[in-house]
Formats: sequence, C-alpha cells, structure tokens
Amino acid sequence: MRMMIALTLAAATLGTAAMPADAAGCLKGAAVGGVAGHFVGRGHAVLGAAAGCAYGHHREAKAARARRAQAHAQPQHR
Repeated sequence: MRMMIALTLAAATLGTAAMPADAAGCLKGAAVGGVAGHFVGRGHAVLGAAAGCAYGHHREAKAARARRAQAHAQPQHR
C-alpha cells in the first residue's frame, strides 16, 4: 500500500514538474509557511507551506494590480 502511494505521488510530482510555473509569490510564501509550520509542530510543515503559497500568490496578485493601476494612471510621453 505504501509503495502504491509513493509511486502515485512520484508520478504526480514528475507530471507537474514539466509544466511552466506562473504562480508568482508562491515559492517564497511556501518556504516561509513551511518553516513556520515546522516549528509549530508535528505534521504542520506541509499545511504551512500550502497556506504560505496561497497567501504569497494573493499578495503578489494584489501588488501586480496596484502596479497596473499606477501605470495606467500615469500619462504616456511620446
């Protein structure tokens, strides 16, 4: 049973590694969340990484919207 789970996880990991990653902010958030979850207690590193990824992606998307709004508000010089 463990071998079946390990093979399934390995196949899923290899399948997603080939896809391009466009999750801005996710890696930094996942790293911070994983470390924080590790220090909180047993088994919380993965949960912390997932939550950190979601928060990092949200924060980067919010910053990108602000950059677009600022660029749109400025007049273009020709």
